[in-house]
Amino acid sequence: MKLFQVDAFTTKPFTGNPAGVCILSETIPNSDMLKIAKELNLPETAFLHKNDSGYNLRWFTPQTEIELCGHATLAAAHILWETGDLAQDERANFDTLSGRLTANKNGTWIDLDFPAEYAKAVAAPVELTEVLGVAPKYVGKNRFDYLVELESEAEVRNLKPDFNLLKIVPCRGVIVTSKADTEVYDFVSRFFAPAIGIDEDPVTGSAHCCLGPYWELRLKKSDFVAFQLSERGGVIKVRVKTDRVILSGQAVTVIKGELIYK
Repeated sequence: MKLFQVDAFTTKPFTGNPAGVCILSETIPNSDMLKIAKELNLPETAFLHKNDSGYNLRWFTPQTEIELCGHATLAAAHILWETGDLAQDERANFDTLSGRLTANKNGTWIDLDFPAEYAKAVAAPVELTEVLGVAPKYVGKNRFDYLVELESEAEVRNLKPDFNLLKIVPCRGVIVTSKADTEVYDFVSRFFAPAIGIDEDPVTGSAHCCLGPYWELRLKKSDFVAFQLSERGGVIKVRVKTDRVILSGQAVTVIKGELIYK
């Protein structure tokens, strides 16, 4: 099968978030998709299989299948246009565990239409406060993750969570955010998800489905430029449209190959 590695939410190789993209000519068992994801050992691997209305799209970490992934969807759409499987002006339609998702080219950017994932304020679990080692300004939770706002970008940047302790917090992951220090970005974030095999995700599209609506209420606007403060770093544009979020990013292919699958 055709195999690609793409760095998403960046234009520079070896930055942003790496994703595998496998284009399937026929369906394969879930267990084999998980084995391939483990073999590639990337934060997520996307598996594409053409259907009557577009593509079936599945995402796997090296440890488990997940319900929503932004950067691997961006990578998959990027590859479909780069290989000519889709015309440059053609929309990418994906059928996923989170419903129909779409992607459109917008100059050098790709716009992803994703569900908004609103968080509701909750009491912080004791272990979450212990993990972070700082007092949160706000704690919320949606169907996937905890959302934690801290006082400053410096606090977000300097966090050193205990990943073993974080594994026992009942959630997919923890989004940590604050307002940005500079006018270049509106807010910054980091994302930790050791429970699904990713201690820190470099750039997390699905987290911004929650971050966009959160900051819309606080900053009183709906369009944002965000930066994820991981070691690799990455830029995401976010536009909130009530129950949907448009995530915009760029991507670069770093590996093209063929997976010998028998």
